[in-house]
Amino acid sequence: MAILTSEIATHSEEFANNCAAMQIAIDEFRSVETKVLEKAEQAKEKFRKRGKLLPRERLNLLLDGGSNFLELCSLAGLKMHDDKDGSGAGGGIIAGIGYVAGARCMIQVNNSAIKGGTISPAGLDKTLRIQEIARANKLPIITLAESGGANLQYATDVFVPGAQAFANQARLSAAGIPQITVVHGNATAGGAYQPGLSDFIIAVRNKTKMFLAGPPLLKAATGEIATDEELGGAELHAYEAGTADYLAEDDADGVRIAREVMAGLPWNDQVSPRTEKVYEEPLYNADELLGVVPCDSKKPYDVREVVARIADGSEFQDFKPDFDIQTVCGFIKVAGHAVGIIGNNGPITAKGANKAAQFIQLCDQNQVSLLFLHNTTGFMVGTESEKSGIIKHGSKMLQSVANARVPKISIVIGGSYGAGNYAMCGRGLDPRFIFAWPNSKTAVMGGAQAGKVLRIVTEEKQLKMGQVPDEKMLDQIEQMTAAKLEAGSTALFGTARIWDDGLIDPRDTRKLLVMLLDMCDEEKHRCLQGNSFGVSRF
Repeated sequence: MAILTSEIATHSEEFANNCAAMQIAIDEFRSVETKVLEKAEQAKEKFRKRGKLLPRERLNLLLDGGSNFLELCSLAGLKMHDDKDGSGAGGGIIAGIGYVAGARCMIQVNNSAIKGGTISPAGLDKTLRIQEIARANKLPIITLAESGGANLQYATDVFVPGAQAFANQARLSAAGIPQITVVHGNATAGGAYQPGLSDFIIAVRNKTKMFLAGPPLLKAATGEIATDEELGGAELHAYEAGTADYLAEDDADGVRIAREVMAGLPWNDQVSPRTEKVYEEPLYNADELLGVVPCDSKKPYDVREVVARIADGSEFQDFKPDFDIQTVCGFIKVAGHAVGIIGNNGPITAKGANKAAQFIQLCDQNQVSLLFLHNTTGFMVGTESEKSGIIKHGSKMLQSVANARVPKISIVIGGSYGAGNYAMCGRGLDPRFIFAWPNSKTAVMGGAQAGKVLRIVTEEKQLKMGQVPDEKMLDQIEQMTAAKLEAGSTALFGTARIWDDGLIDPRDTRKLLVMLLDMCDEEKHRCLQGNSFGVSRF
């Protein structure tokens, strides 16, 4: 492979300006994450009085010491529903991938320190997403449960789709993916089925409250009077109902038992030890990724500058480099893993789509994972593009992306607009993982273009009706449309709606890719022992 040579002047004023702009974007999303942490910390005294640990304290006890934890969708629901200031971001759930007793697991923790861990519509979407990631990557799921259930202000939004989360649990169990739940507190009504559908349940003495109807509802519905403990306490479920498999003395003991259950499963025995891969680090410092992308989105740059800072030894085998210069395809290795990269140096032309479609099929044929680095305004438009068959070739690219069987990972490093987002394996094309840099934008089109389009359409309508175009009104329509689309295209807007699996610091891109590719490789070699219905309690 050829070694890429960077053309970026890292000591220039322009580079410094790019770094400064990117750092501002990083600080913005990190400050929101900090606000959520601080909000939860305010509940510490209340939790201590109840003899409980905070949700993140439970998480820290669960994880292997010194291991990495990849948090997912940390800003889901940001300033949506009843999150007024961003402190409720996360959808009531802390979720991510980490190691427990040496096994890589999907972990979800009800963030009961904020609004009782109630689940908003964004929280449900987040749950469905992490279940999908667990299924695709064959990851055990460990849940630290304590939730007031669905946020009743949005009950009509979560009631019907909420059943999908339960269906997923049943199917995950049937597929042979173990699910372990520690019930640290409330798990009532529909929420009781989350632990109920788990393969292993750990109840905490004097803390677990697991019942279909709490004391107030029971009294209202039947007239029966019962305490929480009598109705659904830990001892009832451990000694009489048989719902709980283990009885813990407190939060920490419950987490200890969960770790022991995971350690007792021969999970890692299913996968032969991987041969240690030998590779070289990139020739360029990852810190330089802060300044690679211009702060002026209209200024072009070469996506190979990003590739040079994530590829082993900065080596890159360019595929058809002279056939189309705007869609960049080629082979690299990341920590020894073979990867096919598709990146953008401009709009996707008919030739670029043709090139990408062939490249994707080659990667699929040879079991090479795909990495999409988004920065495109979309497909090229115009008379010449239509004559060249842009619809036909664009459709071929979409077909190739949709049907490729190898793992597909997307990183949105710049703009991702229109059908270009689809062709570059945006959320709707089911990438295995999709993350975004905090400077990125995702939208049907740019705000300025949308404003002009609506202005032209409105003006033509007025002319057809025999009216004199109202310039003041047209200006207002153009400006309001542009502003609305711009506000709806930011990285924060998109990650709040789970258009990605989280925002990342560009400097962490290679480290993230190593983790994701390791996970994909492990999944490929793991054989599950499934059954028809999942594990049931009798």
